[in-house]
Amino acid sequence: MVARAYTVAFQGVEARLVEVQCAISAGLPAFNLVGLPDKAVTEAKERVRAAMTAMGLALPAKRITVNLSPADLPKEGSHFDLPIALAVLAAMEVAPRDAIERNVALGELSLDGSLVPVIGALPAAVAAAEADCGLICPAPCGPEAAWVGAVQVIAPKSLLALVNHFTGRAALAPAQPGLAPPGVAPRDLADVKGQEKAKRALEIAAAGRHHLLMVGPPGSGKSMLAARMPGILPPLEPAEALETSMIHSLAGLLAEGGISRERPFRTPHHTASMAAIVGGGKGAKPGEISLAHHGVLFLDELPEFPRAVLETLRQPIETGDVVVARANAHVRYPCRFMLLAAANPCRCGHLADAARACARSPDCGADYLGRISGPLMDRFDLRVEAPQVAVEDLAEAAPGEPSAAVAARVARARETQRTRYADIPGVSVNADAEGDLLDAVAETTEDARRLLSDVARKFGLSARGYHRVIRVARTIADLEDSAPVERRHVAEAVGYRLAF
Repeated sequence: MVARAYTVAFQGVEARLVEVQCAISAGLPAFNLVGLPDKAVTEAKERVRAAMTAMGLALPAKRITVNLSPADLPKEGSHFDLPIALAVLAAMEVAPRDAIERNVALGELSLDGSLVPVIGALPAAVAAAEADCGLICPAPCGPEAAWVGAVQVIAPKSLLALVNHFTGRAALAPAQPGLAPPGVAPRDLADVKGQEKAKRALEIAAAGRHHLLMVGPPGSGKSMLAARMPGILPPLEPAEALETSMIHSLAGLLAEGGISRERPFRTPHHTASMAAIVGGGKGAKPGEISLAHHGVLFLDELPEFPRAVLETLRQPIETGDVVVARANAHVRYPCRFMLLAAANPCRCGHLADAARACARSPDCGADYLGRISGPLMDRFDLRVEAPQVAVEDLAEAAPGEPSAAVAARVARARETQRTRYADIPGVSVNADAEGDLLDAVAETTEDARRLLSDVARKFGLSARGYHRVIRVARTIADLEDSAPVERRHVAEAVGYRLAF
């Protein structure tokens, strides 16, 4: 008779159910593992053998065959150890078969029988809930998986503790949801002297999740401003936190098994590869754009990134997801992020200062920013110059507005948008609105429409640019609690669009 246990195989953020079948039959002693396992899964039989020896159990001197079904689905990772062990224990009649079959299990086994944490407990819990099963995972993963309230999570520290739980010797309490410890306190906008226009652009970008590009000489405060963005963003909504945490779970980034309400702020270096930014590599893992889902992707020194890497951002920015296609994998990851970028005006960085500019000025500026293609530049809703701040202004400037005050305005604007788009799937902020929906929510006055039409004709705005100006104007109006989009809102949005 075949004993069964269940686990999952990951394809992107999707966890596909896998049936682990174990049959013990007469024949020469052997432990065979089939079903398209990778090297880590194949080695599971040795860890299972050692863990059972540590429990005082010996595998029977018979032929043991374990099949991972469906057999044509690639199986990768060490989390198959626990379900394989449970299927073997059920076949040996050491643990009750019906209890094991009612659960989805994942976990790596140490040689002493203890359970080692693995990635993917959160998406596995979602899959278990959909299959109307419970979940078994290592103790450190329990607080993470327990956030899926529709599933009971058992998180033992060892295989022996789990067997005692199934046999009624020592019952385990269900795991409880855990919160990740708070990170470093966000930096305050009050620390930034000057750069009032850039601060305003930062606030608008945060309120509507608009993409922002800052250009200025070295030391003007671009990176300093970007580092203040997390302090003015509202916390993740519960559904957003769960979706973001599923991606972070697959990447092994959840701290101490809990999930966080803080929005991601990812800052890859300009030497990062395409696979690191977009996703890929072994197993088609999520890239930085997916790890920044519902948060911010900050690209400092934007023109220094390889052109091919930058061009791959164009489609994900528009669609909100990315398909990583490889010879042995084809997976989809969500990546609805805010793109925040900073750049020098030229290679030497002093294009506007005749006394310090290089001999190639002004051609060097056109060549340097020309590394950013027109289609990618067109996707930045806000473009702002961050000029050098005079030393006198730094010494005499009064303290700026604190992040808390800006964050309060951003939160009110986000709440306005959340209410506005409550019944529209896939739309939560103004940056998501398009087509008839954008026309319906813009509510522009006659003066505002006239100004926008004049600007579009005079400066040759693309259709994308035209609609992005409307979105930004809608966000500016939301920050002022204004129902209609008025001329001054459009004028400010146009100013950011045509900055350079």
